[in-house]
Amino acid sequence: MLWQYLYKNQCCGVKFRRQHPLLYFIADFYCHQAGLVVEIDGSIHQIKEQYQYDVARTAELEQLGIEVIRFTNEAVIEDTKAVFESIKQTVQNRLLFTP
Repeated sequence: MLWQYLYKNQCCGVKFRRQHPLLYFIADFYCHQAGLVVEIDGSIHQIKEQYQYDVARTAELEQLGIEVIRFTNEAVIEDTKAVFESIKQTVQNRLLFTP
């Protein structure tokens, strides 16, 4: 659902890739120009071990200057446009402040 908003440079004119490899991770969506990973999390991410893994993964990516933002499956399903607007705002901020 979210891909309909992100593909073909519809978000601030930048390119997003789906299921993109970064280090030894696979990002749900990745924008190189903005240094941004968008993750869509299901209920498994609420399990303690998975949550800890996600925190460590985010820290590794942030050390590379990549920001990670997360949304739940429910948020995407219930209000895809609001999720897209949040991503769009983050992209705009990253483009302004990323050297």
